Formats: sequence, structure tokens, C-alpha cells
Amino acid sequence: MNRRNAASVSAVAIAISLLGAEAQAQFTALPTINVGGQRPAASTAARPSRPSGQATRGPVRPTPAIQDPTVSVEQKPPPLTASSDKFYTGAEVTAYPYSRPSESLEIVPGLIVSQHSGEGKANQYFLRGFNLDHGTDLALYLDGMPLNMRTHGHGQGYADTNFLMPELLSSILVHKGPYAAEDGDFSSAGSIYIQYIDKIDKGYFSGTGGSFGYGRGFAIQPYKDIYGGDAYGAVEMNVYNGPWERGDEVKKINGVLRWTRGTQSDGLALTAMAYANRWYSTDQIPMRAVNSGLLSLWGTMDPTDGGDTTRFSLSGRWSQTEGNHYSRVEAYAIRSTLELYNNFTYYLAHPDVGDQFRQFDRRTIVGVNAQHGIAWNSFGLPVQTRFGLQGRYDDIRLGLQESFRRNIYDSIRNDYVGEGSIGIWTDTTVSWTPWLRTVAGARVDLYSAATNSIQTLADAPKVLNSEGTPIFLWTGPFNNGQKDASIFSPKASIILGPWYATEMFLNFGEGFHSTDARGTVQSFASAEIGGIEGLDLDSFSVVGRIPLLVKSRGAEIGWRTKFIEGLDSSVSLFWLNLDSENQYVGDAGTTEFGRPSRRYGIEIANHYHPVSWISFDGNVAIVNTRFRGVDQNAWLSYAELTTAETLPYGTFLGNAPGNYLFNAPAIVAMGGLEIGEATGWFAGMKYRYFGARPLTPDGYFTSPATGTFNARLGYRWADGWRIQFDAFNIFNSRSDQITYAYGSLLPSDALYQQCVNGLAPGAVCGVGVMDRHFKPVEPPAVRLTFGGPISFDSLPDFTAPLRVVPD
Repeated sequence: MNRRNAASVSAVAIAISLLGAEAQAQFTALPTINVGGQRPAASTAARPSRPSGQATRGPVRPTPAIQDPTVSVEQKPPPLTASSDKFYTGAEVTAYPYSRPSESLEIVPGLIVSQHSGEGKANQYFLRGFNLDHGTDLALYLDGMPLNMRTHGHGQGYADTNFLMPELLSSILVHKGPYAAEDGDFSSAGSIYIQYIDKIDKGYFSGTGGSFGYGRGFAIQPYKDIYGGDAYGAVEMNVYNGPWERGDEVKKINGVLRWTRGTQSDGLALTAMAYANRWYSTDQIPMRAVNSGLLSLWGTMDPTDGGDTTRFSLSGRWSQTEGNHYSRVEAYAIRSTLELYNNFTYYLAHPDVGDQFRQFDRRTIVGVNAQHGIAWNSFGLPVQTRFGLQGRYDDIRLGLQESFRRNIYDSIRNDYVGEGSIGIWTDTTVSWTPWLRTVAGARVDLYSAATNSIQTLADAPKVLNSEGTPIFLWTGPFNNGQKDASIFSPKASIILGPWYATEMFLNFGEGFHSTDARGTVQSFASAEIGGIEGLDLDSFSVVGRIPLLVKSRGAEIGWRTKFIEGLDSSVSLFWLNLDSENQYVGDAGTTEFGRPSRRYGIEIANHYHPVSWISFDGNVAIVNTRFRGVDQNAWLSYAELTTAETLPYGTFLGNAPGNYLFNAPAIVAMGGLEIGEATGWFAGMKYRYFGARPLTPDGYFTSPATGTFNARLGYRWADGWRIQFDAFNIFNSRSDQITYAYGSLLPSDALYQQCVNGLAPGAVCGVGVMDRHFKPVEPPAVRLTFGGPISFDSLPDFTAPLRVVPD
């Protein structure tokens, strides 16, 4: 069935029976489940989510008065110590329309969340000139649990947020750059701390139906007086096909059960989560196939691509505040699985059966975050000191296998990896004068990773030697080993002001990201590179090992002002260097050389709330990104493509050495408008712009710019009922969700027959046809949501939205 012009609307029916006492009041932390929620009034006192206060950082903060030190919509947000730091309530995060849960995070200035391979795979993130892949330099946390997966089957730092329930969001805290002592692995570009609500007072349900087979059901129910605390259970079910000729057939189920006693600063909490998702994926397609009519814009090269994933977690929190001391301990255990089938190069490596491959990752994670804070005085100066410990261990089974229509025929990598880390950090804030505060901190991280290959001779890839004899590329026994590493990261911040409701911030810090443990001990390429003449070690393709930890250094100067009533503005000038962009390529099973890099830019963020019923957001980030140094390997490869024999094939185009960081966005912008009160009509509009990007280091291939406009219109009744209409890509943008440039091969290419028959040079056949590969923005779509109290104590007055003057 062709879904390009599909306009069907799926109806979602929910049947939920939850036991427990009926609640008597509205939600305390999440009125109307935070959809289309309103921000506080415009005055500075009524807008605690944009503070200019004492300088402390992180999800837990001490103050001399020892208020509740955690991020929560029920209290004042934490003071921020960089102009780019942001805090948002759950209502603010979900105020604008979003087509998938992760897109709600785009309220973060400069952040783009995209997708290129189905609705169950982790999103693609872009921030501060980083193509973050699936999370390599953006640290994501949910209730203290890290979402980034190290040494992952698909990509380092893989962070799946498809299981987020936007209705449960209490707040998010955003750090940019490596300036906070509590931010460790993957935080060079930034860190996002997501917090779920602790308790509710009233049950709620909603059902959504929309274009292209979209359907979603959600329900949440409280339970009172359970072992001296309160609990709630939430469940979500979701299906979706999309506009693709081969429908995604998404089938997602998700659940959360949370029990809490006391408060965030003095209490206990236990949370259990369960999530499962299965889907097919229409991956990026080559432009030449669309231009020639081989594929439609919504077509696929391999209808069997897709995947499935699960995630189960149990986490706990203990906190205590006494006098000028506080302590907080978070512990977690996570079990996750992932299986992916993809084919990005089509028939380049295997002209007979195609290049589909399977990646799998099955892991158990245990970890703990502990910190203690004390507020004290030194020679009459207020001082706040924090100490923290972060420990984590990943027990991983992962691999890369080649397949044909999901039938596996060899294993490129098949490994057990055990990876553990301990991070110790501290920082101290001193208020020297009413207008001068400093924060000085540091962290030390210790890592140890052991890789044990279980690849056998029988399942190793089969290749041909120079005589045409099949041999086994059995590299597993030579790619084992253990790697240990440590790194020290100093941090410092100076905060000046406020003067006329304006503060100035100066920040410096060093950070890091870990790399795939397999790449740190790999000696030989796991896939065929060049000619393989035999099984002796000298004939294997030697690859360079990469360091386990890669350092970053950054600095920032910025201003935040509330000089104009209701307007919260910030300007940040930043610079960030990475020592290396080396990485282990999970799609190929080998290491890839990457030079040092530099990024610098400006970020401007504005939120204007002039009156209670309207607010505006306008953000723009402009970044310059470049590699540093010379890529010797690229020059050698380029020389092979520019000989008299290879030059006529044109494969050198896009492969010349250069300094562009591919897919690094130079401009990202967002504009938003929210209208409405807590009850009655409400609306929201969001425009998101993603500038053109170089796709190859020489800049020969570039992506188009992408701009999309989404809108929302709804009505909220005073008794908790709500109806909401969302529209996406209203102006029918025909740009790309995601774009890449690389070599691939199709049976329709002239080069295909030449390579199959051995007529084209090997260097040319190894590259294929250079082309832009893209996944288009989905066409206009609409969704309708209706929800209300589970108790059904009363039904909404459907005539109320039609009245010009309310009663």
C-alpha cells in the first residue's frame, strides 16, 4: 500500500482498570498532564524558572538556608552559573507541538532532534556544531539514570529517548559545555537532566489518533498511603505506519510505576520502568534513485530493514537534609536490548546479496550517584561545597553481523565487553561580594574495559585472496584485550552582578568522552579492506587503536538579563576544542581516524512573557566548526582516486581532504508562540530551522536547509478534560530530515556491472558512486487528542468552547 497520500485517522481505544483510592484534588505537580501548560506570570518574582541567583550547579544544590536542593516544579529552580544554562518546567517543555517524544527536548536552544531509521531507533542529535550521532557528546539523564550507552552495538553514546512519556515530565535542567563538575562522560556539548514527577493527585487518560496510521493511548493513576508513601502507575501504547511505502508498523508499549515518601530533599523513591518497541524502517535513500524514477520519495531500498528494542529499569533515591548539610544517593539497575537491521550502501560490498547488516546489543548496567553538600562560612564569606561519587558498570554482549533479508550468514564482530568507571568530583562556590561569585571544581575519572571476542572460524567473514580462493577473515582472537585510562578535568566559573537585572558569566572547563572499548584493543580490521592474501598476520589490514578517553576543552562568556519586564534573554559566546574525533565505526566494525577539531560560535536565547495568556520564544545559534591539522590517510586515499586510471570515474568528488566537519550545522533557529490560560482555548506554534551543512570534509556535497512549521489548537475544561488538535509540517516542506554523502552502489548504476565484471579499478569499486543520501521530511499530518479524568466524575460541557463569552 502506498502511504504517500494517506490521510486515514486511526482511532485509539483504551481500556484501563486501575485499583486504588480516588483522589480529591487536581495534580500538584502536573495539572492537566502538562500538555499546552502555561508558564508563570511575567514578573521576575513569578518566574522562578529563569533565575539569576546564587551560583551552584547540578540536580542537587545546598544553600545556607537549606531549602529543598533538587530541581522540581514545586520549588524554585536551581541557580545557574553559565549564561547558556537553562531550566524548564514540564509544562514549558510540552507547550509546543511535537511529533515524537524526543522532539519536545528541542525547547533547548540550538538543539535539533531528528530521525533517519524508524521510530524505535535512538534519535539523531545536533547541538553547538556537533553532529552528535545518537548522543556521543550530549549526556542525557532520566531521574539520575544515564541514557547514553558506552561501547554500544550501533554507536558510542547511543541514547534512546523514545520511551520518554512527556506527560510525566516535571522539569529538565540544561548545561552547555564542560563547565560543571558533576557532568562527566559525553557532556562536552552539553548535558540534559530530565526529571519525572514524584506524585499526582488525580488519575488521567488520553487517546490520540492521526494521519498515516498514528494511534496512542496514555493513562496514569495514583495510589495513596502505600507503606507510608504515595505511588502512581502510568502506561502508554503507540502504533504508527508513517507515509512510507513500506510502513513502519511501530508497536510500542511503555510503563512506569513510582513510589515516593517525603520530599526530594528528605525522602525515598523507588521507580520501575518497562519499555518494548518493534518497527520497520525506511532508511535514507540515494538522490540518484529518486531522480531516475527508481524510487519514489517515500520508497525504500530494503523493505526488511528495522529493529526491536527493550528497556527495563529499577531505580531508587534516598535524600536527607539536616541543618546546613544535605546528602543524596541514587542507585539504578538497567537491562536493555537492541537489534537493528540496516543497509546504507545497498550493493557496494556484496553485489550479489546486498549489504544489509545486523547490529545487536544486550547489556546490564548497575550504577550509583552519591553527593554530599555543606553550606559554611569562611572569614565571614558564604561558601558552599559539594562532593560527589559516580560509579557505573556495563556488562555487554554485542556484535555486527552480515545478513540477507534478516538471515545472518557471518559475524564481523561478536564480543563480550565489561566496562566499569568511577568518577569523583567536587566544587566550591564562594560569594565574595554581592556582585562577585566564583565556582571552582574538578573531577577525576577512572575507566577500565575488557574485550573478549567469541567470533569463531566458522562464522568469520569469507573473502577471496589474490588467487581467488575463499578464506576466512578470522580476526577475533587478535582483537581482544583490556584497556585502562584516567583523566583529570578542572572547572572554573566567575559570575558578576546582578546590575540592572543583568549578570555576566565567564566559564572554563575540561571534559571528555569515552570511546568504544573494542577500538582501543583492535589490531586488525574485522571487515575486508583492500586485498587479503592469506591467514598469516602480515596479510591482515592493520588498524590504529584509539584512546579510551578523549579530552575536550571549552570556554564561554555570556550575559543573562531580565531588564525588560517579562523578557528573559541570554547571549553566549563559546569555544570548544576536541583532542581527537577518532571513533570506532559500529556499522563497519573498524576504527576511523579523526583529527582534532575546533568549534566556536554565538547562541542567543529569548523568552518573552508580557501577559499571562501569551508568551514567545526565539533562539538562534551560529557556529563555525573545523577539523584541525592534516588528514594523511585522506590524502593517501585521494591519491588513489586521482590516478590516470581512476580519475575518469569521478569518485574523487567529495573525497578530497578538507577541514569541514561533516553534518555540522552552522545555523539552528527556533521561534515559538504560546497562547492561552489554564482553562479555555489555547494554541501553540513552532518554527524550527536547520541550516545547510557540509556533508564531506572538502565541502563538495552539502545538505539543503530544513524549515518546518507545526501548530496546535485546543480547549481545556476546568474539570480536567481536554481536546487538542496538532498539525505538523503545515507548509509541506520537501527538505530532508537527515542527509549524508558517501559512496554506494545500485544494480542500475553503470559502475555496478564494471565492478562485478572486474573492469573498474579496485579503488573506485571500494568507494562506489558518491551521492547525497537523505530521508525526507514527513508530509503534512494531523493528530487529534482527547482526554480527561479516569474517574469520569463529570463529563465535559461540549458547548463551552462555542460560547463567545464564558459563563
